[in-house]
Amino acid sequence: MHMCGQRTKDDYQQMSFPDNTFDAVYAIEATVHAPSLEGIYSQIFRVLKPGGVFGVYEWLMTDKYDNDNPRHREIRLGIEIGDGISNMEKIEVALAAIKAAGFELELHEDLADRPDASPWYWPLAGDFSNMGTIYDLPTILRMTKIGRGIIHRFVGALEKIGVAPEGTQKTADSLALAADNLVAGGREKLFTPMYLMVARKPHAQ
Repeated sequence: MHMCGQRTKDDYQQMSFPDNTFDAVYAIEATVHAPSLEGIYSQIFRVLKPGGVFGVYEWLMTDKYDNDNPRHREIRLGIEIGDGISNMEKIEVALAAIKAAGFELELHEDLADRPDASPWYWPLAGDFSNMGTIYDLPTILRMTKIGRGIIHRFVGALEKIGVAPEGTQKTADSLALAADNLVAGGREKLFTPMYLMVARKPHAQ
């Protein structure tokens, strides 16, 4: 399920497919852009055949996120603004939403919590301590302060001479803001980009 591009609220909430169409549906880092998790999960439930499976790789705030904490809110809003997300939900909200849509939840796990020598956010961090091989150097360099400054000016120059469309530099800056907050959310374990949920539409409807 690909949900990027120019879509309205109704596009997310009303899929054009008939009821009971698909054996399986999956979404990877897409449903987070819907205005309501329960709304989009309900549409997926509708288009699945009885017994069909839905797998989703969701962006969520963890149980450690406290909306009364200004620092936590700053990180969440930075991710939302930078990545064009209407509202980041907590894990508990997503679990409740998938059940409210009618699914039987078979598996759920924060894959970011699995042991890993390198954290998931290392390509965004611009931190040379995460470099595993020399081939990681370009990835890390482009996310350093100097690398971002070069990209900012380069994209701005392309926009000025008409090679890049108007707004490209602003978009790049917005994505850089998101990257900073994704890293902060990952380091403080307030955010996960890889919460896995696998659910099934019951056979008896």
